[in-house]
Amino acid sequence: MNNLYNTILSPIITEKATKISENNQFVFKVKISSNKKEIKEAVEKLFKVKIKNIKTIKIKGKNKVFKGTKGKRSDYKKAVICLKKGENIDYSGGIS
Repeated sequence: MNNLYNTILSPIITEKATKISENNQFVFKVKISSNKKEIKEAVEKLFKVKIKNIKTIKIKGKNKVFKGTKGKRSDYKKAVICLKKGENIDYSGGIS
């Protein structure tokens, strides 16, 4: 069970992610070394849903300057998960 939480790090809640959730697609930040099989297994067990397909994207971190100090945001991987018809994920914590 603990390994599942290491694969799925957090949901990505942005305007675009909220818009595609209307089409039964949800976006998660996942471990950069995880593959589609691990992501599918983790989401199906954590949320008890059936997955239709998964698309993964590696996001390169941006170079930034803050108060004259140069730095780089870390790279991450996100997964766009399309659920089968009739399935839904509620990661708002059950708040109505």
